[in-house]
Amino acid sequence: MSMGFRKKLIEWLFEKSQNIYTNMFKNHEAWGISTCDLLKYPEGSFGKHLGIFLDSNNFELIPKVERHDAYHTLTGYGTKVEDEIALQCLCFGNGKRSLYLYGAMILGIIILPDYYKYYYKSYYIGKSANAFHHYNYKKLLNVSIDDFRAVIFTKKQIKTIKTAYS
Repeated sequence: MSMGFRKKLIEWLFEKSQNIYTNMFKNHEAWGISTCDLLKYPEGSFGKHLGIFLDSNNFELIPKVERHDAYHTLTGYGTKVEDEIALQCLCFGNGKRSLYLYGAMILGIIILPDYYKYYYKSYYIGKSANAFHHYNYKKLLNVSIDDFRAVIFTKKQIKTIKTAYS
């Protein structure tokens, strides 16, 4: 099976499982914030960076799972399939536990083992970082992204974070 086919398979699995997971397991309120709203936040704020991340990928926040895009913004991980799996590994290392995380991580590693070193490095970064998976990210949109990252990651880890949206 070619890598291209395996990546497409994982994308399809993510797409199909996302709505099911959101509707069955997420019972909290959606943020009700658009990308346009986020882009109005002050320069350097977490909210502004989240808006830039979403805008640059032509995304809107997915209701009830907004935190996932917040993780992308905080960590600098992209949206390629291997980045999505690596982000799940980082979150697992950081202590996050959910059925979706387990499924995405396990299936991703099995179907796309080519990036195992990347996944392991991500797990290790998450494990050695201060916990971040429990925050109410909606309440942190005005916080400086640099200050926020400094609370969670070491200076060395911050240097390794892909800051494409900074």
